[in-house]
Amino acid sequence: MSVVDLPRPAVSPPQAPPAQRGVVAIGLVIAVAVGLAVHHVAGWKLTTLYAVGLALGIVLFHSRFGFTSAWRQLVAVGQGRAIRAHMLMLAVACVLFAVVLGSGVSLSGTPEATVAPAGLGVVLGAFLFGVGMQVGGSCASGTLFAVGSGQTAILFTLGGFIVGSVASAFVADWIKAVQRLGPTVSLADTPLGYPGAVLISLAVIGAVAGASLLVERRRNPPPIEPPPTEHGLLRALRGSWPLWAGALLLAGLNALTLFVSGHPWGITSAFGLWGAKILGWIGVDISGTPLWSTPENAAKLAAPVLTDRISVMDFGIMIGALIAAALAGAFTLHRRIPWRLAVGAVLGGVLMGFGARLAGGCNIGAYFSGVASFSLHGWLWGATAIAGTYAGVALRPLFGLTNPKPSDAVC
Repeated sequence: MSVVDLPRPAVSPPQAPPAQRGVVAIGLVIAVAVGLAVHHVAGWKLTTLYAVGLALGIVLFHSRFGFTSAWRQLVAVGQGRAIRAHMLMLAVACVLFAVVLGSGVSLSGTPEATVAPAGLGVVLGAFLFGVGMQVGGSCASGTLFAVGSGQTAILFTLGGFIVGSVASAFVADWIKAVQRLGPTVSLADTPLGYPGAVLISLAVIGAVAGASLLVERRRNPPPIEPPPTEHGLLRALRGSWPLWAGALLLAGLNALTLFVSGHPWGITSAFGLWGAKILGWIGVDISGTPLWSTPENAAKLAAPVLTDRISVMDFGIMIGALIAAALAGAFTLHRRIPWRLAVGAVLGGVLMGFGARLAGGCNIGAYFSGVASFSLHGWLWGATAIAGTYAGVALRPLFGLTNPKPSDAVC
């Protein structure tokens, strides 16, 4: 019998590490305690949004649905698979948003779309954000689920996010002036209304997906390696989910957020509130800054943080990711962080915090929710953030970070 005829040993599929039951228990206790506190302070509606946040954290972790890595893979090696997952998410969200916005019905009155000027503020802010997320190692949603899943280095990014957001409060009047330098365009403001807006959006989404395929064909990127998964029914709790599953679920959860709260999903405005609260606790009062001196924001600053819709959902994302990571056996605290990595994380966070306020939102509030709301500024945000990604990718080696190479398989 020749060598090639010899029977091959069975190769068992890669298995996920055992669940970290102690961490799961701690996460569940925290989840219940925070949920009860939110219900006590703010009632059932914010408690529902907190539950949506928990679900978002679980989905983000299991699908590893990122924006930072997606744009880096496209820029560095021409891999567009994650970008096409973004387009699937946006397509489904546009359809669902059209139903909610077109009906004019939500649990919080008439739902409001995220529509903002598409001008200089978006261009400058999104470019800074694009640079920052590559240097800092994550985007807004990625920062929350990474912190929740135990990636200690991203705590530096979150800290920088808060610093940048706090800094923007001192120049809020200038930011508002810059943001007004551009037209406010909603694709729904046509004779065809929301059906026409959906058709236009789907056409743009299809063009972007097609362009990503052309880039792949020209640059021939490395293949995608499927991540190790736990097979069988336990994959839902223990393994990795395909990107398309994350795209569909994120679109649905954003639409659910719109239906429950009357506003789409957002993340970063809470960071400025947290920073102002922390400064107040140590005796530094910034209530007189241009941002916090307006009646609406002054009321937010005076109220408990658990009454803030975006803060409550952010807490839910982090706790949901913690539970998901522990169930998957992937919760790990990194005790030693290289100093260059820490510096890059803080700097990237500062750029994203300030950039998000200048652009009127982050990869979620401006890009995801803006496009789903049929606002032109959402598309402008995405295009400009990709331009910032080029600069950020070039800067990453300065902080000890690597970029994908044509010879590397992308995980």
